[in-house]
Amino acid sequence: MQCMVNMEGILSFKKDMNPLYFPTICAAPSVNQSHFEMKHAKIQQFLCKICFIKIFEEDVHQNVIENKLFSNGDTVAIGASGGKDSSVLIHVLKVLNDKYNYRIKIVLVSIDEGIKGYRDDSLLSVKKNCYDYNFDLFIVSFKQLYGWSMDEIVAKIGRKSNCTFCGVFRRQALDRAATHIKADKLVTGHNADDVAETIVMNMLRCDAARLSRCTNIITNDSIEMPRSKPMMYCYEKDIVMYAHFQKLKYFSTECTYFPNSFRGYARDYVKDLEKINPLSILNIISCAQNFDIKTSVRIPTLKNCQQCNYVSSNNICAACKLINGLEKNIPLREIIRNRKVKFDNISDSTVIEVNRVRDRFQNISNEYSNCK
Repeated sequence: MQCMVNMEGILSFKKDMNPLYFPTICAAPSVNQSHFEMKHAKIQQFLCKICFIKIFEEDVHQNVIENKLFSNGDTVAIGASGGKDSSVLIHVLKVLNDKYNYRIKIVLVSIDEGIKGYRDDSLLSVKKNCYDYNFDLFIVSFKQLYGWSMDEIVAKIGRKSNCTFCGVFRRQALDRAATHIKADKLVTGHNADDVAETIVMNMLRCDAARLSRCTNIITNDSIEMPRSKPMMYCYEKDIVMYAHFQKLKYFSTECTYFPNSFRGYARDYVKDLEKINPLSILNIISCAQNFDIKTSVRIPTLKNCQQCNYVSSNNICAACKLINGLEKNIPLREIIRNRKVKFDNISDSTVIEVNRVRDRFQNISNEYSNCK
């Protein structure tokens, strides 16, 4: 029996976020459910392997087309960590680029945070993707860029709040690396689960400014490097199954420093909601997208950091504040709240060290391997 796929149903479901608009797929009264390979987590339908793969790829394709993520001739940098999300994104964009002739050049960008036993192993998976797909690969480390590795940061501040350092440094490092290789766009493997978790975190923090932009497929936090999430509406479970069906190899070990992080609690909460109602993830995203932020909420305007010239909503960017705090042993809470921290009184040696962030990229071009 032939499996029928109505791809228009994907568009209706994504726009309306209502399962009633999605047609029955791969199902007929005479077909036994044992013939189906798995249940699609997002649409809650039993699908065969062929239709599952096709629906997943077409869902990503529709996000790319509807949101005009790419233009002909773009060099697209993929943030590659070696995990399931980035490995699937690399494969899907390669397939879609060949199938629909996007005419984009794909380059892999990886950040080495300096976590022994974790990132050094995951980079092996990235390098395998580099060889398998014949893509260029550029790797930059925290140590090269900021003068600190995550292991060194944790040794100094302890395990509490270390994810704050990693998140800020990693985000900036991706932008700087993509800009350095002259990419036009930067894409990441964030999925629907990730976005829902971020929404919950921003609500608990009462951060209206971040809440207003975390649901955008395209974010323009960086003036120089537009960033997008092609898999924003893909469930994590479906990403895992897609990787399984396509026999993709990826690094699945959790970060050494992730346990007890704030995101971990948000993740558990979202997973519990999904058990009750599988549509909870999409419902959270849909609600956040329809929030009206009061005009009294100050949405920061972007400028350039006075120390490293990176785009920032403040005179001093978050990365420079964190580096300054590490150098002067300033507690993280005071850095974040900007209390008792007089950045104009920082020693000359610290300012010089921070300013070297811009210059370090000039000395790491040898890390850019074409892997061909």
